[in-house]
Amino acid sequence: MTRISPEFGGEVEMQTIRSLSADVSFACDQFPKYKLGPDNQVLEEIEENAKGPPLKEVILQETTELTEQHKRLSVRDLASKFDKNLSAAAKLSNEAKLREIASLEGHVLLKKLRDALEFLKGRMVGRNKEDVEKAISIVEALAVKLTQKEGELIQEKFEVKKLLNFLKQASEDAKKLVNQERSFACAEIESARAVVQRIGEALEEQERTCQTSGKQEMEELMEEVQEARRIKLKHQPSKVMDMEYEVRALRIEIREKSSISFNLQKELLMNKRAEENKFLPYEISGSETLGSILRVQPCSNEATELTKCSIQWYRLSSECSRREPILGANKSVYAPEPIDIGRVLQVDITSNGQTVSVTTAGPIDPAAGLENYVETLLRKSNSEFHVVVSQMNGRNYSSHSTHAFHIGKMRMKLCRGWITKARDSYSGSMQLCGFRGGGNSAAKSLYWQPRKGQTFVLVFESERERNGALMLARKYALDSNVMLAGPDDDALV
Repeated sequence: MTRISPEFGGEVEMQTIRSLSADVSFACDQFPKYKLGPDNQVLEEIEENAKGPPLKEVILQETTELTEQHKRLSVRDLASKFDKNLSAAAKLSNEAKLREIASLEGHVLLKKLRDALEFLKGRMVGRNKEDVEKAISIVEALAVKLTQKEGELIQEKFEVKKLLNFLKQASEDAKKLVNQERSFACAEIESARAVVQRIGEALEEQERTCQTSGKQEMEELMEEVQEARRIKLKHQPSKVMDMEYEVRALRIEIREKSSISFNLQKELLMNKRAEENKFLPYEISGSETLGSILRVQPCSNEATELTKCSIQWYRLSSECSRREPILGANKSVYAPEPIDIGRVLQVDITSNGQTVSVTTAGPIDPAAGLENYVETLLRKSNSEFHVVVSQMNGRNYSSHSTHAFHIGKMRMKLCRGWITKARDSYSGSMQLCGFRGGGNSAAKSLYWQPRKGQTFVLVFESERERNGALMLARKYALDSNVMLAGPDDDALV
């Protein structure tokens, strides 16, 4: 009995595969994976990453969409839609042809594989021969399944051709409709042009007639109108004044109603914010007006002491969709400054890894009479304020003597008598904002950095002077093309 070694079997198999693959082009780089089920039935493994839905579903979906959109599309849009679907159907037809070519290649491959296995079957004996016969049965089952797929492919090809013919006919009909509508539109345009031309000729003729015969009548009519106006104004002068007073009263009433509406909207917003803050362990007390002081206070027995919490204040944008941290405002007390007008403030209280956010009921309102006060200061070339230096270069200032703080159009100066503590022109390194370190005098305090490495905390005599000085200095700095603000506040000025 002749015994075939494993080396010889592997060599014959490799030669057979090389002879098969020499004249056959494969659609993919690897052979399809199959499993052998009961009764030698071939089961194809389902691919995880499917390329798309079946062709029948695509055709049915496109037909349904065309039917639904036919009633609401215009003629031009319908024609373009048919052209697009026609190109899609042509693409599907090309894909079907490629699949048909791949199917033919599969038949050739299976036939050559079966011939190779028959050749090996004649040279194998024993268990190897049974394995070869089993492989032949698998190949035959694959050929049957491939034939079934070819039948489905033929049916899909028939449906694609049918859809292609339908789309071609529909596209031709749409083009005919477009041409018909275009001809109708051109005819209507020409008719309209002719009507306009006739009207123009009639108007020109009427104008010539009026110029020759109606000039004298027009002059007489104008004299009569002027005489009637003179008599009316002489005998009824009060009606014009009454109308003016009525219009003025209506404007005042509209302005009042607008202010009432704005106040109602603001009150609704405040009530909404109050409901949101109702169940929070902390609350913000104080008037939400420029010149006041806002304080964070616990309103629940479960609230942690503020001395054991970290605090950070924020400014919310006008839509409350973005918030900007106020650098240095990390105390339970914060005094709003002019840059906070119209903005909602929010404070985060963090304790034991948990953060609670409390928001003011409404935006910060401007102080009454502050704009008139600033306009009065702008009439002067140099404004002087009496201040007390609280801190200098980050350290408490021991002397509490009164200093003079000068704000001019080109520079700012701090002096005591003849001694000048600081004097600098407006520049990009200068910073000026409200004091954010807390304290009872925060609403009167101001932080000033003339240059890098030199800082002052100045306390004014009143809140109005402090806010007026801030607005005045920023106005003069803006005239010098300098954005004067606090740390990280340049984008808000």
